[in-house]
Amino acid sequence: MTNTEQRPPASGPDRPIALITGVGRSIGIGAGIARRLAATGWDVAFTYWTPYDRRMEWGAEPGAAASIEKELAEAGARTAAIEADLTDPDAPTRIFDEAEQRLGGQVTALVLSHAESVDSGLLDTTVEAFDRHFAVNSRASWLLIREYGLRFRGAPGTTKDTTPGTTPSPTPGTTPSPTPDTTPGTATGRIVALTSDHTVGNLPYGASKGALDRITLAAAHELAHLGVTANVVNPGPVDTGWMNDELRETLVRGTPLGRLGTPLDTAHLVGFLCSPEGQWVNGQLLKSNGGAAS
Repeated sequence: MTNTEQRPPASGPDRPIALITGVGRSIGIGAGIARRLAATGWDVAFTYWTPYDRRMEWGAEPGAAASIEKELAEAGARTAAIEADLTDPDAPTRIFDEAEQRLGGQVTALVLSHAESVDSGLLDTTVEAFDRHFAVNSRASWLLIREYGLRFRGAPGTTKDTTPGTTPSPTPGTTPSPTPDTTPGTATGRIVALTSDHTVGNLPYGASKGALDRITLAAAHELAHLGVTANVVNPGPVDTGWMNDELRETLVRGTPLGRLGTPLDTAHLVGFLCSPEGQWVNGQLLKSNGGAAS
């Protein structure tokens, strides 16, 4: 049986902790990733920000955080839903403090799926909108990655690799051995950021996501001594309720596989990157878009 085929550990301290940002709607990509990681052996802390959804055309989803928490718990995960305004520079520290306090351990995987995305182009973007996009998509991502790097204590050879599948579930009534993983080059920490190359007509979003790419790829090198990998995923066109019929049809025609992406498509790739099998993938910008043209 391979690592990916093993049953996830039962709820408890043997499950590593993933922190996922931007999990505000049950049909969103962030929620899909949270479900996948919970099903494959992770405890999950996640952030959401209801005022953002309220001002978007799809509106806020009442009770979404509680509903998502319930789903994750049914998959065996301990959960912590944290409402956080990522325009606040102090928010990342508070998020990590709360995640660690409520779940009782350090964050092993950081998945950045939050976004500020309000369409505007070169000529009609306001300074306020430009600054807000960069505050959420770029600055907050940098601060979250920095906070992760300051706290993570999983360097190869010093800390047991608690990524799902690397440690068999203990025999009932026994205590698992704390033997460290001393394999040279083993990476136990994970950073995955979701990006977009949609810039035309969506300038502040695309530009700020481009900055996010560079920040995350820098982490692949600057945090390597901690045993951390960092990758960027471009999910391509995923319909989570923001597309109109005309746009949906256009995007489907431009995709060789003849369909749009789903949150689960993205979640499968993120789940792999967070798994032991994904540890050799590092410092990459990966497209998971069915072959859609940029």
